This record gives sequence, structure tokens and C-alpha cells, in this order.
Amino acid sequence: MAARSIASGTISFGLVSIPVKLYSATQATSAISFNLLHDKCSGRLKQQYICPRDDNEVVDREHMVKGYEIAKDRYVTFTPEELKSLEEKASQQIEITEFVPTEKIDPVYFDKPYYLGPEKGADRAYKLLAEAMRQTGRTALARYAARGKQYLVQLRPLLPEQGGGLVMQQLMYADEVRSFSEVPVQETAPIKEQELLLAKQIIAQISVDAFRPEKYEDEVKKRVQEQIQRKSEGQAIDLTEPEAKPAQVIDLMEALKASLEAKGLMPRAAAAKPAEAEGPAGSGTGDEPAGEARKAPKRAPRAEGKAPGKTSRK
Repeated sequence: MAARSIASGTISFGLVSIPVKLYSATQATSAISFNLLHDKCSGRLKQQYICPRDDNEVVDREHMVKGYEIAKDRYVTFTPEELKSLEEKASQQIEITEFVPTEKIDPVYFDKPYYLGPEKGADRAYKLLAEAMRQTGRTALARYAARGKQYLVQLRPLLPEQGGGLVMQQLMYADEVRSFSEVPVQETAPIKEQELLLAKQIIAQISVDAFRPEKYEDEVKKRVQEQIQRKSEGQAIDLTEPEAKPAQVIDLMEALKASLEAKGLMPRAAAAKPAEAEGPAGSGTGDEPAGEARKAPKRAPRAEGKAPGKTSRK
């Protein structure tokens, strides 16, 4: 079924204007939600607002006003007309301000994505902008006003195998993204070269060339849907607790070796034996093959007709 546009806009690209339609790129309805019911009669409950100052009086919407707290229990109130005047006027203009290298925008700024499709007669200009960004490796930063707000958005081209169109990615503003410096990270001992080699080996063995989202599915959602089906058929839900995972290896080197061993990338004997220890203990050299036992010296061949351990008499 063809997607239905949710809004219209115009991309301003220099002196070029490209009329486009906006399409939601995600499906919010895919999430499973539950309603609150009365346990006595299973009737759906309604939310009410109460005022704790007036003996928990229930307040109807017609008596509600919006306010901004400027100090403890002190508010500046606004009428609906005043709030309306503060909103950004929706111009539907997607005004490109600059082009930046695609890899320079950290995905931490990504918010909701939208697909952009060309309006009738704008196909050529639409494809020109997408192809120019693909070949230069750059994406566009633009301003977009809608629903009373002004948004910072990124326009980026899809690969030809993905359809070759444009995506408008809504971005967070700088003050909406917290700095990682707020995250406590303790100083640790320096990384050992052998640990780094093992970690890189694990990465290399499970690396792929492309992201294929169809390989993954929401296992929790699937499990909940199965249990909903069971309940609807009058069956009981399985309340068995999943088995606890085994205790993790605390030693980093042992954990890396165990990871390789679990994927069959390292034999158990090799995983248990440090790389520095080569050759049998006490040999004094590392020239002998690892894991091969030292052979006993050969005896001299005995003469024919003589029993072992006896000497001939003259």
C-alpha cells in the first residue's frame, strides 16, 4: 500500500525551490500498549486532575490554565491566545543553511526521521539535489517550521539500492544533548597489547559489510504478543523464571579468550596456554613444536641371535 503524506513543504536550495511531501519513516503504532481497567468490572478508567489545595477537588478542563514555574510554587500563567502568539508561524519552508560532511553529524543528535518525496513536476530538481549530495559526500542542514515550532533538520540522500530518495532527519539542538563529560568514567590500567589483539580478533570474526535490519526483531514484543494470544484463548501465562546467567569471568583476558572459545575461534588448549609459554617446561629453548612430547632416545640395535642383556663367552 502506498504511503500517505502527512504534510507538504518546499526545499530552498540557492535560488531553486523543490516542492516536496513529507511521509513518516517509522511506525509508532507498532509498540504494544495496555489500558488501565477497573479490576471489578474491567471498565476502562478515565484520568482526572485534582487540586490538592482545594481538598483534592476534581478540576474540569475549562478551569485549567497553563503556567511556567519561575520559583518554588510561583508561576507565570498564560492564556491560550498568548501561547498561540508565541508559536512559530508554519511556513512549510525547508530552508537549507549549509552543507556538511555526512560523517560529521554525530547520530546522538538524531531524532525522528521523515521521508521526502517530490511533488508533481519537481522530480528533476529533487533527483539533482540528492545526486549532488551523494557525489560530494555531504548532507544539508536546514530549518523547518511546523506545528508551532522551529526544527533543525538534516537532509541526507539514500543509497540507490535504498531507493535513492531524500530523508529529512529531525535533529536535537545542542542544549538538548548532554555532554559525555557528565558520565562518570574511572581511570583504569592501560590496555595490554595481547588484550587488544584478542578483542580485534573477535570483532573481525563477527563483522559484516552492511546493516541488515531484517535480521533482527523485537523478541520481547514477540513474546508479549504470544502471551496475549494465550490469554485471549483462555490459557494461563507461563510464569517460569528464566535461568540465571552464569557468573561472568572477571579477568579481562580470560573473558576475551572465553569469547573466542565459545565461537570456536580458539581451541581450549590454546586458550588455556599463554602465548609467551612456548615449548615444554625446563627445555630451555622454544624451538620444539608446542604440544608435542619429547621423544625418548633410540637404543642401539642388538646383534642377531643374542638375547638381550647377555654377553657371549669366549
